[in-house]
Amino acid sequence: MTQSAIDISSQDDYPTRLPEEQWQERKDPVVWGKWTPEAPLTRAETHQFDKDGFLILKGVFSATEVAALQAESARMRSGETQLAAENVITEPGSDEVRTVFRLDEQSTLFDRLARDKRIAGRVSYLLDDEVYLHQSRLNYKPGFTGKEFYWHSDFETWHAEDGMPRMRAISASVLLTDNDALNGPLMLMPGSHKTFVACAGETPDDNHKTSLKKQEIGVPSHDSLTRMAETFGIDYAAGRAGTVILFDCNTLHGSNGNITPFPRSNAFFVYNAWSNRVVAPFAAKAPRPAFLSSRNPQGPISIEGGKLV
Repeated sequence: MTQSAIDISSQDDYPTRLPEEQWQERKDPVVWGKWTPEAPLTRAETHQFDKDGFLILKGVFSATEVAALQAESARMRSGETQLAAENVITEPGSDEVRTVFRLDEQSTLFDRLARDKRIAGRVSYLLDDEVYLHQSRLNYKPGFTGKEFYWHSDFETWHAEDGMPRMRAISASVLLTDNDALNGPLMLMPGSHKTFVACAGETPDDNHKTSLKKQEIGVPSHDSLTRMAETFGIDYAAGRAGTVILFDCNTLHGSNGNITPFPRSNAFFVYNAWSNRVVAPFAAKAPRPAFLSSRNPQGPISIEGGKLV
Protein backbone atom coordinates (compact mmCIF):
# COMPACT_ATOMS: atom_id res chain seq x y z
CA MET A 1 0.00 0.00 0.00
CA THR A 2 1.33 3.45 -0.86
CA GLN A 3 1.89 5.91 1.92
CA SER A 4 -0.74 8.56 2.41
CA ALA A 5 0.05 12.25 2.20
CA ILE A 6 -0.44 12.45 5.96
CA ASP A 7 2.12 9.74 6.65
CA ILE A 8 4.88 11.32 4.57
CA SER A 9 4.37 14.85 5.86
CA SER A 10 5.23 14.13 9.49
CA GLN A 11 8.70 15.62 9.10
CA ASP A 12 10.44 18.07 6.81
CA ASP A 13 13.35 16.40 5.07
CA TYR A 14 13.99 19.43 2.86
CA PRO A 15 14.01 22.54 5.07
CA THR A 16 14.43 25.74 3.03
CA ARG A 17 13.99 29.54 3.21
CA LEU A 18 16.64 29.51 5.93
CA PRO A 19 18.82 32.29 7.39
CA GLU A 20 21.66 31.01 5.19
CA GLU A 21 21.71 28.97 2.00
CA GLN A 22 22.56 25.27 2.39
CA TRP A 23 23.17 22.30 0.12
CA GLN A 24 21.45 19.04 1.06
CA GLU A 25 21.73 15.57 -0.41
CA ARG A 26 18.59 14.30 -2.11
CA LYS A 27 16.79 11.76 0.08
CA ASP A 28 14.40 10.35 -2.54
CA PRO A 29 14.86 8.15 -5.59
CA VAL A 30 14.84 9.77 -9.02
CA VAL A 31 13.32 6.76 -10.77
CA TRP A 32 10.83 5.08 -8.46
CA GLY A 33 9.74 2.40 -10.91
CA LYS A 34 11.65 -0.76 -11.77
CA TRP A 35 12.56 -1.17 -15.43
CA THR A 36 11.23 -4.19 -17.34
CA PRO A 37 11.08 -4.87 -21.09
CA GLU A 38 7.41 -3.80 -20.97
CA ALA A 39 8.26 -0.34 -19.58
CA PRO A 40 7.22 2.66 -21.73
CA LEU A 41 10.83 3.87 -21.77
CA THR A 42 13.93 1.92 -22.78
CA ARG A 43 16.50 0.91 -20.21
CA ALA A 44 18.87 3.55 -21.66
CA GLU A 45 16.22 6.29 -21.46
CA THR A 46 15.40 5.33 -17.87
CA HIS A 47 19.09 5.43 -16.95
CA GLN A 48 19.56 8.79 -18.63
CA PHE A 49 16.64 10.31 -16.72
CA ASP A 50 18.05 8.97 -13.47
CA LYS A 51 21.54 10.31 -14.25
CA ASP A 52 20.72 13.70 -15.81
CA GLY A 53 17.35 14.55 -14.30
CA PHE A 54 15.74 15.10 -17.69
CA LEU A 55 14.95 13.31 -20.93
CA ILE A 56 14.22 14.64 -24.43
CA LEU A 57 11.73 12.55 -26.40
CA LYS A 58 11.60 13.63 -30.04
CA GLY A 59 8.73 13.09 -32.48
CA VAL A 60 6.21 12.10 -29.81
CA PHE A 61 3.32 13.93 -31.47
CA SER A 62 2.56 14.02 -35.19
CA ALA A 63 2.37 17.11 -37.39
CA THR A 64 -1.43 16.83 -37.43
CA GLU A 65 -1.59 16.70 -33.63
CA VAL A 66 0.83 19.61 -33.30
CA ALA A 67 -1.20 21.71 -35.73
CA ALA A 68 -4.35 21.15 -33.67
CA LEU A 69 -2.53 22.09 -30.46
CA GLN A 70 -1.07 25.21 -32.07
CA ALA A 71 -4.50 26.34 -33.25
CA GLU A 72 -5.98 25.80 -29.81
CA SER A 73 -3.07 27.65 -28.20
CA ALA A 74 -3.54 30.63 -30.53
CA ARG A 75 -7.26 30.69 -29.79
CA MET A 76 -6.66 30.81 -26.05
CA ARG A 77 -4.05 33.52 -26.33
CA SER A 78 -6.10 35.72 -28.67
CA GLY A 79 -8.79 36.44 -26.11
CA GLU A 80 -11.35 34.45 -28.05
CA THR A 81 -11.87 32.26 -25.00
CA GLN A 82 -12.96 33.71 -21.67
CA LEU A 83 -10.05 33.14 -19.29
CA ALA A 84 -10.23 34.09 -15.64
CA ALA A 85 -7.90 37.01 -14.89
CA GLU A 86 -6.00 35.03 -12.25
CA ASN A 87 -5.13 32.40 -14.86
CA VAL A 88 -3.29 34.84 -17.14
CA ILE A 89 0.20 36.23 -16.41
CA THR A 90 1.60 38.95 -18.68
CA GLU A 91 5.19 39.83 -19.52
CA PRO A 92 6.93 42.24 -17.12
CA GLY A 93 6.22 45.76 -18.35
CA SER A 94 3.67 44.81 -21.03
CA ASP A 95 0.27 43.21 -21.62
CA GLU A 96 1.80 40.43 -23.76
CA VAL A 97 0.62 37.06 -22.45
CA ARG A 98 3.42 35.14 -20.73
CA THR A 99 1.53 32.21 -19.16
CA VAL A 100 -1.99 30.77 -19.10
CA PHE A 101 -2.69 28.54 -16.11
CA ARG A 102 -5.27 25.76 -15.56
CA LEU A 103 -4.75 24.61 -19.11
CA ASP A 104 -6.53 21.30 -18.67
CA GLU A 105 -9.62 22.95 -17.16
CA GLN A 106 -10.06 25.42 -20.01
CA SER A 107 -9.51 23.27 -23.07
CA THR A 108 -10.84 19.82 -23.91
CA LEU A 109 -7.92 19.23 -26.27
CA PHE A 110 -5.26 20.16 -23.72
CA ASP A 111 -7.06 18.09 -21.08
CA ARG A 112 -6.74 15.13 -23.42
CA LEU A 113 -3.07 15.96 -24.01
CA ALA A 114 -2.41 15.96 -20.25
CA ARG A 115 -3.86 12.45 -19.98
CA ASP A 116 -2.08 11.06 -23.04
CA LYS A 117 -0.31 7.75 -22.48
CA ARG A 118 2.77 8.99 -24.34
CA ILE A 119 3.34 11.51 -21.54
CA ALA A 120 1.36 10.56 -18.43
CA GLY A 121 2.01 6.85 -18.92
CA ARG A 122 5.76 7.37 -18.98
CA VAL A 123 5.66 9.69 -15.98
CA SER A 124 3.53 7.21 -14.02
CA TYR A 125 6.15 4.55 -14.72
CA LEU A 126 9.03 6.75 -13.55
CA LEU A 127 7.16 7.72 -10.37
CA ASP A 128 5.77 4.20 -9.84
CA ASP A 129 2.39 5.59 -8.86
CA GLU A 130 -0.83 6.96 -10.23
CA VAL A 131 -0.53 10.67 -10.92
CA TYR A 132 -2.56 13.87 -10.86
CA LEU A 133 -1.87 17.35 -12.22
CA HIS A 134 -0.30 19.59 -9.62
CA GLN A 135 -0.27 22.42 -12.15
CA SER A 136 -0.77 22.98 -15.88
CA ARG A 137 -0.08 25.97 -18.09
CA LEU A 138 0.73 27.35 -21.51
CA ASN A 139 4.07 29.14 -21.65
CA TYR A 140 4.61 31.74 -24.37
CA LYS A 141 7.85 33.45 -25.24
CA PRO A 142 7.07 35.86 -28.08
CA GLY A 143 9.65 36.92 -30.63
CA PHE A 144 11.75 40.03 -29.88
CA THR A 145 10.32 40.62 -26.38
CA GLY A 146 10.06 37.25 -24.62
CA LYS A 147 11.64 37.53 -21.17
CA GLU A 148 13.85 35.04 -19.38
CA PHE A 149 12.86 32.53 -16.69
CA TYR A 150 15.54 32.63 -14.01
CA TRP A 151 17.37 29.55 -12.67
CA HIS A 152 15.42 27.62 -10.04
CA SER A 153 14.38 24.22 -8.75
CA ASP A 154 10.62 23.78 -9.00
CA PHE A 155 10.58 21.51 -5.95
CA GLU A 156 11.99 24.24 -3.73
CA THR A 157 8.90 26.39 -4.39
CA TRP A 158 6.44 23.50 -4.43
CA HIS A 159 7.78 22.26 -1.10
CA ALA A 160 8.10 25.65 0.58
CA GLU A 161 4.93 27.32 -0.68
CA ASP A 162 2.62 24.48 -1.79
CA GLY A 163 3.47 21.76 0.74
CA MET A 164 4.73 19.03 -1.62
CA PRO A 165 6.39 16.54 0.76
CA ARG A 166 8.75 14.45 -1.40
CA MET A 167 10.67 14.74 -4.65
CA ARG A 168 8.17 12.55 -6.45
CA ALA A 169 6.96 14.83 -9.23
CA ILE A 170 7.92 15.28 -12.88
CA SER A 171 7.28 18.12 -15.32
CA ALA A 172 6.50 17.55 -18.97
CA SER A 173 7.03 20.28 -21.54
CA VAL A 174 5.35 19.66 -24.89
CA LEU A 175 6.96 21.84 -27.55
CA LEU A 176 4.35 23.60 -29.67
CA THR A 177 6.97 25.45 -31.70
CA ASP A 178 10.49 24.54 -32.74
CA ASN A 179 12.95 25.21 -29.92
CA ASP A 180 16.58 25.80 -30.82
CA ALA A 181 19.66 27.30 -29.24
CA LEU A 182 18.61 30.84 -30.19
CA ASN A 183 14.98 31.39 -29.19
CA GLY A 184 15.18 30.92 -25.44
CA PRO A 185 14.93 27.12 -25.01
CA LEU A 186 14.80 25.35 -21.68
CA MET A 187 18.28 25.14 -20.13
CA LEU A 188 19.11 22.53 -17.49
CA MET A 189 22.04 21.50 -15.33
CA PRO A 190 22.32 17.71 -15.76
CA GLY A 191 22.90 16.00 -12.43
CA SER A 192 21.83 18.98 -10.33
CA HIS A 193 18.65 17.15 -9.30
CA LYS A 194 20.56 15.05 -6.79
CA THR A 195 21.41 18.09 -4.63
CA PHE A 196 18.77 20.23 -2.97
CA VAL A 197 19.72 23.88 -2.65
CA ALA A 198 17.89 25.18 0.42
CA CYS A 199 17.48 28.87 -0.29
CA ALA A 200 18.00 31.78 2.07
CA GLY A 201 15.31 34.26 3.11
CA GLU A 202 11.77 34.12 4.44
CA THR A 203 8.77 33.77 2.14
CA PRO A 204 6.87 37.08 1.82
CA ASP A 205 3.09 37.05 2.00
CA ASP A 206 1.53 36.49 -1.43
CA ASN A 207 4.97 35.88 -2.91
CA HIS A 208 3.41 34.33 -6.05
CA LYS A 209 2.05 37.71 -7.16
CA THR A 210 5.55 38.91 -8.02
CA SER A 211 7.43 35.62 -8.50
CA LEU A 212 5.29 34.64 -11.50
CA LYS A 213 6.66 37.63 -13.38
CA LYS A 214 10.15 37.61 -11.87
CA GLN A 215 11.25 35.11 -9.24
CA GLU A 216 13.56 36.48 -6.56
CA ILE A 217 12.74 34.40 -3.45
CA GLY A 218 13.50 30.69 -3.54
CA VAL A 219 16.29 30.90 -6.11
CA PRO A 220 19.89 29.76 -5.56
CA SER A 221 22.61 32.35 -5.06
CA HIS A 222 25.00 33.28 -7.84
CA ASP A 223 27.71 31.37 -5.97
CA SER A 224 25.62 28.19 -5.85
CA LEU A 225 24.63 28.48 -9.49
CA THR A 226 28.26 29.02 -10.48
CA ARG A 227 29.41 25.99 -8.50
CA MET A 228 26.60 23.85 -9.90
CA ALA A 229 27.38 24.92 -13.46
CA GLU A 230 31.09 24.25 -12.97
CA THR A 231 30.27 20.80 -11.56
CA PHE A 232 27.51 19.69 -13.94
CA GLY A 233 27.64 21.98 -16.93
CA ILE A 234 24.64 23.49 -18.71
CA ASP A 235 22.64 21.79 -21.45
CA TYR A 236 19.68 23.02 -23.46
CA ALA A 237 16.65 21.10 -24.65
CA ALA A 238 16.19 21.65 -28.38
CA GLY A 239 13.65 19.95 -30.58
CA ARG A 240 11.04 20.31 -33.25
CA ALA A 241 7.41 20.94 -32.38
CA GLY A 242 5.97 17.69 -31.04
CA THR A 243 8.99 16.96 -28.85
CA VAL A 244 8.39 16.21 -25.16
CA ILE A 245 10.86 17.11 -22.42
CA LEU A 246 10.50 15.30 -19.10
CA PHE A 247 12.43 16.70 -16.15
CA ASP A 248 12.66 15.93 -12.47
CA CYS A 249 11.13 18.37 -9.99
CA ASN A 250 14.53 19.23 -8.49
CA THR A 251 16.54 19.76 -11.68
CA LEU A 252 17.91 23.30 -11.85
CA HIS A 253 16.59 24.96 -14.99
CA GLY A 254 15.83 28.31 -16.57
CA SER A 255 15.76 29.97 -19.98
CA ASN A 256 17.14 33.03 -21.72
CA GLY A 257 15.06 35.80 -23.24
CA ASN A 258 13.99 35.56 -26.87
CA ILE A 259 15.14 38.42 -29.10
CA THR A 260 14.78 36.42 -32.32
CA PRO A 261 11.71 37.01 -34.52
CA PHE A 262 10.63 33.41 -33.83
CA PRO A 263 8.22 32.79 -30.91
CA ARG A 264 8.63 29.86 -28.56
CA SER A 265 5.72 28.20 -26.80
CA ASN A 266 4.98 25.00 -24.96
CA ALA A 267 2.30 23.21 -22.97
CA PHE A 268 3.52 22.44 -19.49
CA PHE A 269 2.14 19.77 -17.14
CA VAL A 270 3.33 19.01 -13.62
CA TYR A 271 2.54 15.43 -12.60
CA ASN A 272 2.68 14.61 -8.90
CA ALA A 273 2.48 11.11 -7.47
CA TRP A 274 -0.92 10.42 -5.94
CA SER A 275 0.81 9.34 -2.71
CA ASN A 276 2.68 12.68 -2.64
CA ARG A 277 -0.34 15.00 -2.48
CA VAL A 278 0.33 18.41 -0.99
CA VAL A 279 -0.10 19.26 2.68
CA ALA A 280 0.43 22.52 4.57
CA PRO A 281 3.31 24.63 3.16
CA PHE A 282 6.67 23.91 4.74
CA ALA A 283 8.00 27.50 4.55
CA ALA A 284 5.07 29.86 3.96
CA LYS A 285 2.19 31.12 6.08
CA ALA A 286 -0.44 30.07 3.55
CA PRO A 287 -0.49 27.92 0.40
CA ARG A 288 -0.47 29.48 -3.04
CA PRO A 289 -3.80 29.73 -4.89
CA ALA A 290 -5.37 26.65 -6.42
CA PHE A 291 -4.48 27.68 -9.99
CA LEU A 292 -0.82 27.18 -9.04
CA SER A 293 -1.21 24.12 -6.84
CA SER A 294 -4.06 21.65 -7.04
CA ARG A 295 -4.89 21.08 -3.39
CA ASN A 296 -7.95 18.83 -3.55
CA PRO A 297 -7.70 16.58 -6.61
CA GLN A 298 -10.72 14.33 -7.00
CA GLY A 299 -8.58 11.39 -8.02
CA PRO A 300 -5.70 10.29 -10.25
CA ILE A 301 -6.01 11.21 -13.91
CA SER A 302 -7.37 8.68 -16.36
CA ILE A 303 -4.59 7.93 -18.86
CA GLU A 304 -5.69 7.45 -22.48
CA GLY A 305 -4.01 5.92 -25.52
CA GLY A 306 -4.47 6.72 -29.20
CA LYS A 307 -4.05 9.92 -31.22
CA LEU A 308 -5.21 13.32 -30.00
CA VAL A 309 -7.08 14.05 -33.23
